[in-house]
Amino acid sequence: MVTTSRPGQLLAITAVFLCFYVSLTAGFNLAVIAIDLGSEYTKIALVKPGVPMEIVLNDESSRKTASIVAMRDGERHYGQAAVNTGVRFPKKAFWYLMHIVGLKYEDPQVALYKKRFPYYTLIKDQDRGTVLFQLEDESTYSPEELIAMQLEKAKSYAETFADQPIKDCVITVPVFFSQSQRKAIIQAAEMVDLNILQILSENAAVALNYGVFRRKNFNSTMQYYMFYDMGATSTTATVVGYQMVKTKEGTRVETNPQLVVKGVGYDRNLGGLEVTLRMRDHLAKAFTKTKKTKNDVYQNPRAMGKLFKEAERVKKVLSANNDHMAQVEGLLDNEDFRVKVSRAELEGMTTDLMERVTKPIEEALKTSQVTLPEITEIILFGGGTRTPKVQTLLSEFLGRQELGKSINSDEASALGAVYQAAHLGKGFKVKMFGIKEGTIFPISVEFAKQSVGQDDSEVKPKTVKRTLFGRMNPFPQKKVMTFNKHTTDFTFNVTYTDLSFLSEEEAKSIAGPVLTTYTVTGVDTAYSKHAQDAESKGVKAHFRLDESGILHMDKAEVVFERQGPAEEESTWSKIGSTLGGLFGSSADKETKVEDSDPSTEGDKSESTNSNTEKETTKADKSDDETSSDDKDDKSKDDKVPAEEEEERKKENSEEKEEKKGENENEKEEKKDEEVKEKPKEKTEEDKEEKKTAEDEKTADKKLNETEKANATKTEDDKKANKTTVIKVDLTSEFSSYEIPQLSTDKLKDSKKKLADLTAKDKEKKLLEKAKNDLEAFIFDMGDRLSQPMYEKCSTETEREEYSKTLSESSDWMYEQDDDAKKEVFKEKLRELKKMTKDLEMRVSEMKERPEALNALESMLNHSIYFLKTVQNLSQVEDPIFTEVEVTTLGQLINDTIDWKNETVKEQKKMLNTEKPKLLVQDIGMKIQALDREVKYLINKAKNFRPKPKSKAKKNTTSTSNDTATNETVSEDPTVSDPPSDADKSADSDPSTDADGKGSESTAEDTTTPPGEESELPPPPTDGETKQTEEEDILQLDGDDTATTTSTTEKTTESTTESTTESTTKDNKHDGSDL
Repeated sequence: MVTTSRPGQLLAITAVFLCFYVSLTAGFNLAVIAIDLGSEYTKIALVKPGVPMEIVLNDESSRKTASIVAMRDGERHYGQAAVNTGVRFPKKAFWYLMHIVGLKYEDPQVALYKKRFPYYTLIKDQDRGTVLFQLEDESTYSPEELIAMQLEKAKSYAETFADQPIKDCVITVPVFFSQSQRKAIIQAAEMVDLNILQILSENAAVALNYGVFRRKNFNSTMQYYMFYDMGATSTTATVVGYQMVKTKEGTRVETNPQLVVKGVGYDRNLGGLEVTLRMRDHLAKAFTKTKKTKNDVYQNPRAMGKLFKEAERVKKVLSANNDHMAQVEGLLDNEDFRVKVSRAELEGMTTDLMERVTKPIEEALKTSQVTLPEITEIILFGGGTRTPKVQTLLSEFLGRQELGKSINSDEASALGAVYQAAHLGKGFKVKMFGIKEGTIFPISVEFAKQSVGQDDSEVKPKTVKRTLFGRMNPFPQKKVMTFNKHTTDFTFNVTYTDLSFLSEEEAKSIAGPVLTTYTVTGVDTAYSKHAQDAESKGVKAHFRLDESGILHMDKAEVVFERQGPAEEESTWSKIGSTLGGLFGSSADKETKVEDSDPSTEGDKSESTNSNTEKETTKADKSDDETSSDDKDDKSKDDKVPAEEEEERKKENSEEKEEKKGENENEKEEKKDEEVKEKPKEKTEEDKEEKKTAEDEKTADKKLNETEKANATKTEDDKKANKTTVIKVDLTSEFSSYEIPQLSTDKLKDSKKKLADLTAKDKEKKLLEKAKNDLEAFIFDMGDRLSQPMYEKCSTETEREEYSKTLSESSDWMYEQDDDAKKEVFKEKLRELKKMTKDLEMRVSEMKERPEALNALESMLNHSIYFLKTVQNLSQVEDPIFTEVEVTTLGQLINDTIDWKNETVKEQKKMLNTEKPKLLVQDIGMKIQALDREVKYLINKAKNFRPKPKSKAKKNTTSTSNDTATNETVSEDPTVSDPPSDADKSADSDPSTDADGKGSESTAEDTTTPPGEESELPPPPTDGETKQTEEEDILQLDGDDTATTTSTTEKTTESTTESTTESTTKDNKHDGSDL
């Protein structure tokens, strides 16, 4: 027996528990969401086990939610409720926040926002220089905080829909969002504990959704598509290329589709909002002309809010109709307003806007360097593209009669983003689809060039700029920039560069020219330590533009190369290298040495999107300040084909050598055969040939020795000239000149502020629920008191008392203050339920008692019938049931009948207004007791098997050998005894049955040895039972015991089946559910 020590047992139990815990928790929190954070509407998509790519419904069962949050009387509103609040109280509802998030207060876009919505009170954040919304109670909220509220509500909708907590998400933003704006969205998500897997541009999300369902249409040749989006506040045109590329997934090389954003053009202020605002102003002018009131409609925020809502409705109607009637009831001073608006008037208001419709397309084609004929299809999405005038202008400009409308313009972005979320999530495996977005605003590095004059005097440093990520440079991507001539600590700037393609106003919306200033220290220390015995390869700065389009500098280091003999490895180092060779190759070691960033090698998102580590090219060779690192420039994908070519070459060379060897062997075999055929005579010619061959062998041996000596010398030279790479990590500090992010303390304050609001909203909901429950009980109980059943079970006095108490409770509820606690209403509800508890019980008993009595009567009938059957089966020699079991069932039936008759008689004497004597619960317990006893006996009958009978010995006058054969059994069951004379005569006797039984004896030829139990045969089938019965009837002089046993088995089974069938058929109410 193997024993385990106690510590080992504890370790095993702990391991099992941990495995169980991990497997249990692995099924939770697997759901991921995508939030299409639009300026006007927010769409939420969900992926969870069993729910693939589904749009989440909000509380109003709508597939999209207005991107607005309203605050009134300390309560927050979302969705349609917030829109309604915005109409009545425009100052308290905040929307179109994506227009100003992450921008400075002086930004032109902020000025445009204040012009469009003059009723907001916007102030400047003195710490960050951004915008703050000020409310009437002097409280302030930043755009990040208001967006965080929307994200929190979206998360709540998704968790309700998925029925599980959700933490991971992908958020879509406009393609033209800058570094500071993308970081602001990340901080907004952090406030509500949302983990952003990726910030995805809207155009890339739509392109992904389009390509996922058309994977088979793509091949190795790039195909170009254009996506045109006119949304609520902006318009973008994107040229996207689809192509099948080879990507490395683990150890395999797979071919998967990939989309690359080739060109983008956009207009930040061209969208449906501007059209709605112009329609609103048109309606305001029309109302002013009516002169129904002296007050100015422009100065009344509520009136302008009503006109804005009506303008949005009329705009949508005119997309399908030539004219429509705009009407607003009680617009101003209780004056109604009605005016007819035509589509022609709407187009006349937006003439200048229509001229800008095609500009993004021109910019996208110019940037991508793709011509219109190369575009396979133009796909439209966004609400603004539904306008007939826009579609006409696009068709004329593109020269195409039909434009692509094959995607859901409202949900395509969310569905594409949720596919990427499922790919990045932990619990899903989706088909790979690579995404390469393009850098909209070029990024460069600016530094001072160090130089010395002819007389060793310092020369004024020259500022040098090197492009780091050019325009439409794909990302995610890594790059390494090398500073060759910096031998001391230095500083450089990361800036936006070459923004000449933007308008003057648009360029102002991009944060200052300098994004970040980096100070690199430790350079002079590294040079003083290694410069004397090693050659400097410069300072290398490792940059990374991640999947979300945010720039990072991962590290800075100085690289030196030393020529000379390599340091001799220690014994432990050699042992470690030997052991490492068992699990890897030297090629792996070299790859790690040359890798510039091994820490990110296993990053899923980087390997998935095939992002490679590259370096900037030399923009100006004469300056020689930056250089490319060819070693780091190689990506994994580039190495794969090279390795394959080397393997192919090796295989081909090996095949050639094998063939060559085979040919030589064949030649030698032929020579041997020829020699054997010739007569064995040694002539002088043979001697000369032999001598020549020996001379050739001697020459070859000398040549081989010379080659070996040269090879040894070459190896020694290589060892002597081995290059050693030395990398010294440097310290880098940075100062950001972008819009500063929230500090740690302010971020905590914002989280606390939002948590307090969430707790207040939750408390408000619980209070409303308590009020609703109390109010519902008061009205429902008051209505039930007039029903016939309640009138029978209560007196007139009781009903009057109940009605009075309910009326007083209703008045009390409406008199409570708005800040009353929910516990007060819950306590009031408990008092009312306690008061009416007895009445509710009497009514319930009166309703359910007849049905319960019928069920009990049915159960008694079935039990009595079953008891009679059991009593009949108990009279046989081998009974199924014991006398105690039969007596117990009979006693239980008699007691139940007596109890029923007595309690029914007493219940009839009582009034309905009194507490009943016969309770439904007691009836159910009686039914349950009978059912339990009957089922026990039925199960026993089903599993019953008759006891084996002792077999009688043969009483014949055969010889001693025959007797021994009949009375003994071989100890070895595998050995059979030889047939006796009696067996032979039985085989030859025509009167013997087919089963081997004689007509005069039913005893078998063998008996069971003492101390061993006989093996029972399996229960007979219906056909076998009939056959056995017929055989027993034919055997008039046979064994009566066997016949009786067989008949008993048949009777038991048939009786059990009929009893069970009867019980199932008639006993519909067995009391088990009461």
